[in-house]
Order: sequence, then C-alpha cells, then structure tokens
Amino acid sequence: MSRLTSIDPATGLPVWEGEASTPAEVAGAVARARTAFPDWADRPRQDRIDAVKRYQAVLKRRAPEMAEAISKETGKALWETTAELGSMAGKVDISIRAYDERTGERASETGFGRAVLRHRPHGVAAVLGPFNFPGHLPNGHIVPALLAGDTVVFKPSEETPWTGALMAECLAEADLPEGVFNLVQGGRDVGAALLDQPIDALMFTGSGAAGAWFRRKFADNPHVILALELGGNNPLVVWDAADVQAVAGIVVQSAFVTTGQRCSCARRLIVPEGARGDAIVEAVAAMSDRLNFAPWNSTPEPYAGPLISANAAHAALQALQQRIDLGARVIRASGSVENLPGAFVKPAIIDVTGLNVLDEEMFAPFLQVIRVPTFDAAVEAANATRYGLSAGLVSDDPANWDRFIRRIRAGVVNFNRPTTGAAGDMPFGGLGDSGNHRPSAWYAADYCAYPVASFEAGAVKNIEGEIRGLKG
Repeated sequence: MSRLTSIDPATGLPVWEGEASTPAEVAGAVARARTAFPDWADRPRQDRIDAVKRYQAVLKRRAPEMAEAISKETGKALWETTAELGSMAGKVDISIRAYDERTGERASETGFGRAVLRHRPHGVAAVLGPFNFPGHLPNGHIVPALLAGDTVVFKPSEETPWTGALMAECLAEADLPEGVFNLVQGGRDVGAALLDQPIDALMFTGSGAAGAWFRRKFADNPHVILALELGGNNPLVVWDAADVQAVAGIVVQSAFVTTGQRCSCARRLIVPEGARGDAIVEAVAAMSDRLNFAPWNSTPEPYAGPLISANAAHAALQALQQRIDLGARVIRASGSVENLPGAFVKPAIIDVTGLNVLDEEMFAPFLQVIRVPTFDAAVEAANATRYGLSAGLVSDDPANWDRFIRRIRAGVVNFNRPTTGAAGDMPFGGLGDSGNHRPSAWYAADYCAYPVASFEAGAVKNIEGEIRGLKG
C-alpha cells in the first residue's frame, strides 16, 4: 500500500497524508456501489432529495473549514475557495430543479390509455475529479447522479486528495445508505483500475488528452455513458470598444483569474491591427502588472496564488518557451515570483500573430495576442481551434455580437463579460476536444439518467382491429 501526500503549493509543505487505494479496494468500492444501487434507485425520489439536502446542510456548516483546506491544498485565494463552497451548496437546489425540468416524469392521454416518459438511473457512476476546483466540479457530477438514483465511486485528483476526503466525510454525515457513495484515492493507476471495473457511467472533468483516451477506451462499450467536461484554447475578441481600461479588466479576469487554471480562461486575445489593438494590449499589460500573486493567507488579500505544483509551473513555462522559440514576441515575460516557491509564476503576454503555434491549452496565466485586419478575420481566428469550450466578445456594437453569436463555435459564449463567467442554472460544456456534447451544470441531469418511453393501457384488450392485413 502506498502513501499519498498533499502539498500546499504556496509553501511546499505537506497538509494531508493518507493511503492510496489498492486494486482490491477499488474493486470492493465498485462492488459496494453495485450492491447498493437497486435499493437506492427504487427509493421514492423524496428520499434522495432529503439525503442531498442533508449533505447541503453539512456543506454549509463546514464551509469555513473546507474553504481553508482547499486553499491550503490548491494555493487558491480564500475569497475564491469560499465562493467554491457556496457553489457546492447551491448545486443541490439547482440540481433538484434541473431534474424536474429535464428528466422528470410526464404522461399524456391517448386513445388506448396513456403515453408515459420516465427516467431511470444508469447504475454505478465513476466520477474523476480535477484539482483546480476540487470540490465544486466533482460535486457537480455527484449531486445530480445521486438524485437520479445512481450510486457513485469518486476518485479525486491525486493533487487534491484532502478535499475528496472532506467531501466523503460530509456525505457520510448526511447518512447516505451504505455503498451509495464510495471514495477511492490515488493517481492514474487507481483511476485506470476504477475504469477497468464494470461501471455504467464515467463523469470526468479534466484535460482534452485524457478525454480522448477515455473515448478510445470505451469506444467498443457503448453501455458506459461518458460525460466529459474538458479544456479549451479559448478566444476573446475585442472589437469596436472605446474604453480600453474597461476592456483591460474583462481581459485580465478572463485570462488570469485562478492563476489561469480554469478551463474557461481566455488563452487567445484577438484584436485589431494597428493603433487600436496596440492600445488594448498596452492596457491589459499594465493591469496585469498590478495583479498580486501571493499565498492564500497573505495581507493584503491576493488576486491569485500559485499553480498547483512546481512541476506544473515547470511544464507551463516550457510550453510558453516553445512559443517564444517559434518567434512569439514577449510583451510581458513570465518566470518565478520573487521569494516564493517554484509553483508561483508571473502572468505572461506574448504576441503570436502570423505564427503557427500549437493548438494546445496552457493551463497557466499566459495569454497569446493575435492581431487581425477585419472582424470577419477575428471570428475566423477565434474558430481556428479544435476545441470549443468558451469564447467571448468585447464590443460597443451590438451588431458585432449578432454576427459573433451566430458564427462562433463554442458552448459558453459571453458578451462584454469575462469568458470565465457561467451560471449554475444554465448548461456548461463544449464541443470538439472540449467535450462530448454532454454539458454539465443544468444539463447534468441529462447524462445521469436515461429516458424510458412507454405506451400503457389499464387492461388487456383485444387489438385485433389494429392489425392490418389480417386474414379471415
């Protein structure tokens, strides 16, 4: 049995230790979930609602403690992890409403009786969580799955096992039946062991590369429903916007919030050629210089903290250097933050206009500028990616928005707001390498249960008259 250690990236010190799950323990967790499934699925829906409401109450009570733990484990600022706990608790009520709207039960009268639409849970759902929002994002799969009647086996990111353990404690306090929720801990080997078990659904938030691997793995097993919420190489177009300072705030929040560790962060800033584009880029660069990247408990309060680890910082800086080696012009250089551990990096802005750079997500506070001559060229550049998660337009001209929203290829598209903004009572997800057309948030109910359509008559009746071409 191997040990897991969670490191605070802001200090380099351990904050949690525990045992990684063995293959036998993973198999046991799936077996428990399988055993618990029939009773959980057959219970009145109100029982499941009551259970997740109890979980919600525990989350609210333990919110300050859990927010601090997530800050320690991820390095995120406390203001952000406090908001994350609020989103986790809010997800319960949103999911109850979404289930009623999207996957409830309805009936209509017919000449023979009635037609009925019901929804049934899949069975055992494997949930693989990310590190950037280690509570909120897996919670967004777990709560709808439990409401639908699925049982869950959850593996947190190996970078954030403490958060997963705390979520398991909260669900245990909510007094769910034995086996309905199960926690396994570990790295990729534990995740692989889980996916080799007889599961019925995989709910995953993470990288596009991992999502592609899951598609291949389950290509010949269509029984397993895949709900893949993946990354993006997201564009933000600025066009015909007069207030460059206002523009800068939207761009900075799009690109650098959470130290660039949101799948919806803007990675590409597309601006007009010439003086108008220059003014926008200069304003963004000047505002980025004012951002305070520091440990989560610093005074004054930081804007953001480190990347998840020193290894992640090293990989991100390598990816940035690859683009510079291809000819990207450095507007703001990245690098380490003075007197802080290696997981901290400065925001970077580089100009990649005219370069054939990799269409890959850099999960860091790095922004690439692309200059184009026309608005049509801006939309074309925005769509020049195999991803399709988020996109944005900043403009004073509503006609630009009318054209943009019709032509942009992304699942979350914002106007005069950061690309990172999304409402829990709307769908969230993308297409292309950003997902498999199963957006989460409000639409999570769709992939947690499958529809069953029925024709029903109250008694056995002779339907001989309905049979065409019957002899005699």
